[in-house]
Amino acid sequence: LFAPNQELCGMLEQATGKTCSLMQRGVDTEMFSPARRTRGSDGRIVLGYVGRLSVEKNIALLVRVARELKAMGVANTEFVIIGQGGDEALLRGELPEARFAGVLRGEALAEAYANMDIFVFPSHTDTFGNVVLEALASGVPAIVTPNGGPKYIVRDGETGFVAEDAGFSAAIAKLVEDPAQLKKMRCAARQHALGCSWDAVFGRVYEAYAGLGLDVGRG
Repeated sequence: LFAPNQELCGMLEQATGKTCSLMQRGVDTEMFSPARRTRGSDGRIVLGYVGRLSVEKNIALLVRVARELKAMGVANTEFVIIGQGGDEALLRGELPEARFAGVLRGEALAEAYANMDIFVFPSHTDTFGNVVLEALASGVPAIVTPNGGPKYIVRDGETGFVAEDAGFSAAIAKLVEDPAQLKKMRCAARQHALGCSWDAVFGRVYEAYAGLGLDVGRG
């Protein structure tokens, strides 16, 4: 048995009585890289979101964060939102100052990630969260919830923060107000993602099979 996070592995082991191994998803660390950043020092902190613009992604939290940051006096932030969905019009109405880039793919998406400063991912339902790993590979620390798979991708306090909804704004403000910590997290995020290449992922899968005495080859 394989599953994308420890929580699901535990559920499968309890239900079946069999051992479950991790098969996390990988990321193309050459495509998603800080080297694609084109922004200079413009005094802004870009808060990025990538994903469907729909209720199951908890996107209402983005609106709450924007309001709370403003109330806290954190004024040099800007949301960049990538994706589309049924709640896009609502989100545009609530975040008139945000930049909506629509759906991006390939190099355009990789460049957009690299030009972010903090990745904000409020979903409670993702079993893994590919976009979080893509952000880390781009050198962008992520703020995620303690529900679902993203919490297993982010190392709390090292490559981002794992926070309840009520703590998202404070976590973001902490990084905005401490450029040295933000820079340190950017480097740590990239370094962590380098260990999540597809070669590394499949290497661990081979090891799991080998542990059962199965010869699957590496051709």
